[in-house]
Amino acid sequence: MLGILAALSGAIAVAAGAFGAHGASGQAQEWLRTGGQYQLIHAVAALVALRLEARGPAWLFVASGAIFAGTLYLMAIGAPRWFGAITPIGGALLIAGWLWLAWSLRP
Repeated sequence: MLGILAALSGAIAVAAGAFGAHGASGQAQEWLRTGGQYQLIHAVAALVALRLEARGPAWLFVASGAIFAGTLYLMAIGAPRWFGAITPIGGALLIAGWLWLAWSLRP
């Protein structure tokens, strides 16, 4: 199930990036680009973590990637700007995922 969610996360990231490149402008384009990049990177990171049997970090990458990118996507389509206050929470959780992955890979 986690692998499926990571793959779907990657698909959403590509769609958001494409929309940002071809259907949006201004700040919305930047939000879609940033969200897409981070979500795609962390979808791949989740798949790698899953392969390394680090399920906790993999779940955190998928969930926090959705929080980080999702808030940017929502603002890009017109949600209130206060959603931007949630975005750093997703970013902090992404960092936590990397630290957790590092901890789980220690010898």
